Amino acid sequence: MNIGNVEIKGFAALAPMAGVADRAFRELCVEYGAAYVVGEMASSKGIAMNDRKSAGLLAVSPKERPAGAQIFGDEPGTMALAAVSALRYGPDVIDINMGCPAPKVAGNGGGSALMKRPELAWRIAEACVRAVNVPVTVKMRSGWDADSVNAVELAVLCEEAGVSALTVHGRTRAQMYAPPVNLDVIREVKRAVKIPVIGNGDVVDGKSAAQMLLQTGCDLVMVGRGALGRPWVFGQINAYLADGTVVPDPPIGERMDVMLRHIERLCEYKGAYIGMREARKHAAWYIKGVRNAAMYRNEIGAISSMDELRALALRVIRDQESGNRE
Repeated sequence: MNIGNVEIKGFAALAPMAGVADRAFRELCVEYGAAYVVGEMASSKGIAMNDRKSAGLLAVSPKERPAGAQIFGDEPGTMALAAVSALRYGPDVIDINMGCPAPKVAGNGGGSALMKRPELAWRIAEACVRAVNVPVTVKMRSGWDADSVNAVELAVLCEEAGVSALTVHGRTRAQMYAPPVNLDVIREVKRAVKIPVIGNGDVVDGKSAAQMLLQTGCDLVMVGRGALGRPWVFGQINAYLADGTVVPDPPIGERMDVMLRHIERLCEYKGAYIGMREARKHAAWYIKGVRNAAMYRNEIGAISSMDELRALALRVIRDQESGNRE
């Protein structure tokens, strides 16, 4: 598929998860086969004020292309300025967040709150499309709540505004991340517009990706929580959709190696102090489901150096291998 003039080769994209989809993780996911990645959302007002944090969220490296930079806000002019400013960091695509359910975003009129104001959403999309020379996309939910499922209406407006592709998370804002995912609404959006549609929601492996593609007709799937501590999920999806091969999760030694490479890169980009503190949540995801995981999670909460993390990884490997021999 293409997003405007940007070619996407593959089946699955990484979702723009706040606090997760940073440069280190995006690069790792691309190594494992992610066809497209979108960075963490950045505040349009923060970008306009040259906030250093926003700049860090927008930076795109050569190792993670094609990549999108995501912005959020509720003022068309400010969003357009933010889109222009974001181009300094080299994204291939500008993505507008119209789906974030977090109170600090939606409560201030941005993210999924824009689904309650389709006309404003249209003005924001049009302003951004006019302002930049790269494709503009929109990520939305199915609606605000069960009584206002209006993704089709908003999708048509976004297409009219000149948006190049849409991502639809098949849940309402009221649902947050609770089941079920509404695949029907994604299918309805796909039928209503001519631009590419990316399906999002509970894609965790090749089979769920295939189900999303088959039931909705979408052009690409987007993986969010299914990639936490599992960047190899993109390779699993690619293999299954290519020829039906079910690739198992890697053995514990490889999993721990991936974790250590991830955290080393995280520390390289953000510094050891920030990197090791952010490492704690990632490490907890990487050990999910292993023997004595609860015990290790308690220890992970106090880890402050790569040496400590390496020692823990070695213990996890030995623990799992000894358990397998019993």
